[in-house]
Amino acid sequence: MSSPAQPLAASLVQSVDWLAIAPPTIVAVVGLVVLVADLFVAEHRKALLGWTSVAGLAVATVMLLPLLDGDRSTFCLTGDAAVCSYTADRFTLVIQFLVLGGALLAALLSVTALKDARKELPEGEYWFLLLSSAAGAALLPASRDLATLIVALEVASLPAFALVGLKYGDRKSSEAALKFFLSSVTATAVSLMGISFVYATTGTLYLTRVADRIQNVDGQFHTLAQTGVVLTLVGFAFKTAAVPFHFWVPDTYVGAPLPIAAYLSVIGKAVGFSGLILVTVVALPSYADVWGPALAALAALTMTVGNAGALRQQATRAYSAVRLLAWSSVGQAGYLLVPIAAAAYSGDAEKSIGSTVAYALMYGAVNLGAFAVAALVGRTKVLNRVSDYRGLYASSPLSALLLAFFLLCLAGLPPGIIGLFAKVTVFSAAVDAGLGWLTVVMAVNVVIALFYYLQWTALLFRAPEGEPEKHRIPGPVTAALVLTGVLGIALSGAPQLVLRFTDTGLF
Repeated sequence: MSSPAQPLAASLVQSVDWLAIAPPTIVAVVGLVVLVADLFVAEHRKALLGWTSVAGLAVATVMLLPLLDGDRSTFCLTGDAAVCSYTADRFTLVIQFLVLGGALLAALLSVTALKDARKELPEGEYWFLLLSSAAGAALLPASRDLATLIVALEVASLPAFALVGLKYGDRKSSEAALKFFLSSVTATAVSLMGISFVYATTGTLYLTRVADRIQNVDGQFHTLAQTGVVLTLVGFAFKTAAVPFHFWVPDTYVGAPLPIAAYLSVIGKAVGFSGLILVTVVALPSYADVWGPALAALAALTMTVGNAGALRQQATRAYSAVRLLAWSSVGQAGYLLVPIAAAAYSGDAEKSIGSTVAYALMYGAVNLGAFAVAALVGRTKVLNRVSDYRGLYASSPLSALLLAFFLLCLAGLPPGIIGLFAKVTVFSAAVDAGLGWLTVVMAVNVVIALFYYLQWTALLFRAPEGEPEKHRIPGPVTAALVLTGVLGIALSGAPQLVLRFTDTGLF
């Protein structure tokens, strides 16, 4: 005679689609392997840990290819197979490609950075933390319930705090990590409170069910639901470095190892924006009148403050190159927010979200490329000032040309056609949504950004002061520069390729 517990247990047993969850799973498993192997690998062979991590990220990226043939879901409700916690659709795969590809480039830069650090950075812990963060970042765009979303967000974030402060005896690094940690924990706590309000009013954590039930909330709970929506956005706004949640960015980027600053500038934003999209457009479309104006205001504020901060950087100030890239990334976050805000007003939300995804792909490739050149120059110029880049063309023509190309892409000027194309798609999303005032703010900010991007670009080709210092490019940094350069040039030659990603498959 079977016990009553058996049918209940059977109803909870789910088959797992291992192929669907392969990309984040591979990264997590390789992270554990590296952590254990660190205990047994001799000191002079620690570089093997780095190359193992690079290989793991490459394999995880390749494992996205078998998923292109159709949407796959797993960890679904046994009573309703359409309600799942993990979905590998087109949107998921594009963001996972950005995350894993970006982590792979950061790992290549890290191989050289760890070698140069001369034991100031513990290699086993470094690689474990980087892979753990990348696994969480790859999980987030596939998350389709609020609990998994927050867990993925924190798995991506917590190792990043440690990576920022991992350098032995570096007060600047420790201070940056503490500032990053305290501000992030506060944002997460606020976001969790918002999610609890949403759960209290809907009785579910699944995004599609939240979307259905929150429309029929009793009048007495309407204010609670609205408050929950606003508070839930705070955590993701922090990850995107949207103003006023941006104050941690400059100091954190300066204090972190440069590959980690590059990682945060791209993968951190991908995590924040994919979370914002899932929460707003998928879970809370009926509250577009709440989050739409809020995100439009955040977009205008973020691009203005970010570009103003970059404009104020003095070329001779210590770490001014990294600070300029940090403030530039804040400004770029403002442009990325525009299409998400436009989705609240547009009749075609999918097209608006596609504009954000397309812009994120362009930004990820060229910003990682700019950080790769900064990492190269930082090997000989420890203070990494903008003035240190004067005459870079005389000492390293390829690096100077690539950095000029990346900066022109960020500015949206030819020959960086992909940057211009991406900005046009964002402008069109705002125009189609009737956000004329936001397009004016964007236009003004694009002009402001032109000044500091062109100023830095011109400096690369000026006559150097004194004898030009030759920059020997290590193999891993060369690989990162080639990958980002080829991707940027290919997309500039055929920008229509980005249009393929505007169909996100979210709707």
